[in-house]
This record gives sequence, C-alpha cells and structure tokens, in this order.
Amino acid sequence: QVQLAESGGDIVQAGDPLRLTCAVSGSHATMLTMGWFRRGPGKEREFVTSVTYGTPTIYYADSVKGRFTTSRDSAKNLLYLQMNNLTPNDPAVYYCAASPSGILPQNMRLESMYRCWGQGTQVTVTS
Repeated sequence: QVQLAESGGDIVQAGDPLRLTCAVSGSHATMLTMGWFRRGPGKEREFVTSVTYGTPTIYYADSVKGRFTTSRDSAKNLLYLQMNNLTPNDPAVYYCAASPSGILPQNMRLESMYRCWGQGTQVTVTS
C-alpha cells in the first residue's frame, strides 16, 4: 500500500518562500502522476499543481502560476513544492496526491483521479 507523507509546513511571513516535500513509500509501483492540492480555511480542497512521470509535464493552477514550482525526484520517491512570494491567499493544508495511472490533461485538476493521499501539512502566512 502506498503511503504519502508531507513535510515542510510552517508559519512564514507574506513574501517569504517555503518548500514542501512529499515522500512516497510502501509500494514499488510507479506513481505516474503526482500532485499537490490544498484546502484553505472554509474552502473546498483545490488543485495546485501536478507532474507526470519521466519527461515531466507540469500543470499549475492559475493562482500559483509563476510563484510555485513543483518537481519530483523519482529515484528518491520524493515530490517537492517550492512556494515563493507567499500571499495571504495561500494559507492552507497542503496535500500530496498520487496516481499509479496516467491522467488525461483535462482531468489533472480532479481529486477523484488521484488514488493516494497524504495527511497534509499546514502552511500559515502572516502579514
């Protein structure tokens, strides 16, 4: 059974950077697609970014494009989310998600496409 463990959540000031890490364990299956979602206070969980395996194709939500960067180290089974210029709109619990199957580009933002989820890590941004 695949397990995802996020780390790196912290309390930072607006404008500061922060990097989250997701570690994959428990299975030899390759996660063809991995991603990050987040749930802000009083909000639905929303798509942040996703990355495919191999020669990666990366997708970003418009709200983070240009500020957030995701990358994966498949050899180490790690997924990263580098967040720069954090704003008061970014505080949330950030979740790592993974799918052993490929996901069509038009479905990348759908939670239901991802079979495996981490417990989340809290990011707080102070002004």
